[in-house]
Amino acid sequence: MRRSEPTAWADGTAYEAYVGRWSRLVAREFVRWLSIAPGARWLDVGCGTGVLTETILREGDPSHVGGIDPSEAFLTFARAQLHDPRIRLERGDAGGLPGPTGAYDAIVSGLVLNFIDDLPAALAEMRRVSRPGGIVAGYVWDYAGKMELIRYFFDAAVALHPEAAEHDEGRRFPICRPEPLKALFEAAGLRGVEVRTIDVPARFRDFDDYWAPFLAGRFPAPAYAMSLGEEARVALRDRLRAVLPVAEDGTISLIARAWAVRGARG
Repeated sequence: MRRSEPTAWADGTAYEAYVGRWSRLVAREFVRWLSIAPGARWLDVGCGTGVLTETILREGDPSHVGGIDPSEAFLTFARAQLHDPRIRLERGDAGGLPGPTGAYDAIVSGLVLNFIDDLPAALAEMRRVSRPGGIVAGYVWDYAGKMELIRYFFDAAVALHPEAAEHDEGRRFPICRPEPLKALFEAAGLRGVEVRTIDVPARFRDFDDYWAPFLAGRFPAPAYAMSLGEEARVALRDRLRAVLPVAEDGTISLIARAWAVRGARG
C-alpha cells in the first residue's frame, strides 16, 4: 500500500480540515450499514488519522480494533486522539496484514482503496484474514461526481488550465465508481457484493472556510493549488468564489458523496 504524494500524509490536522471532518460523517453511516454484531474483531486497513477506527469504537461496540497505515505521522496523530485499550495501531502494508487466516470478523478500509498499488492482492489478503462469513468492506470518495468540494475545485481548475486534468482525481482514480468496485470485490472471491452511495452534507461557514484547506499544500488538490503561481492561484480562487453555491448568509452547502462496497467471505 502507498499513499500518493507521500509528503502529504504527514499532517493529521491539515487532513481533518480538508476532508477528515466530512469523512467522520461517512464513517458513521458506513459502520451502521455494515451492522456487525457487538463484540466483533475489526481490522481497519489504512487507518490514517483514526476516523474510521474511532467510529467503530463508538458505533460498533467491538472487542478489538486493529489498524494499520504506512504513515507513521498519521499513526502518531491517531494514537494521540484514541486511548481505548481495545485498539492496536501499527505501521503496516495492505499486502501483508497482521494476524493469521480468519482472525477478524470485519476488515474495512476508509478512503484508501484507490491509493493501493496492487488492489487485487490487497483484497486477497483482506479476504484471507477474515473469518468464513466475515465482512470485507470499504468506501471511497465519488471524485468524478458528487464529492462536490473536490469536484468544484477541479472543474474550475480545468476550465482555467486544461492541463490540470492530469491532476483531477476523478480521472486519476477510475476505481472510485460502483461498477469497478463491485467487479474487484467479486473477483476477490467475496460473496453477495453490494455497492451503495453515502451522501453527507459538507457545509462551510463561508468561502474562506472552503478555500483555506487548499492553501495547506498537502493532498492532491491542495498540492495542485500551491503549485500555481500567485496570479493563477488568485484566478482559481476567484472562479471558485463565482461558481460555488453561496447562500445569502455566506454559507456554502455541498454534498460529500462516497461509494461504499461490502462482500462476505464464503
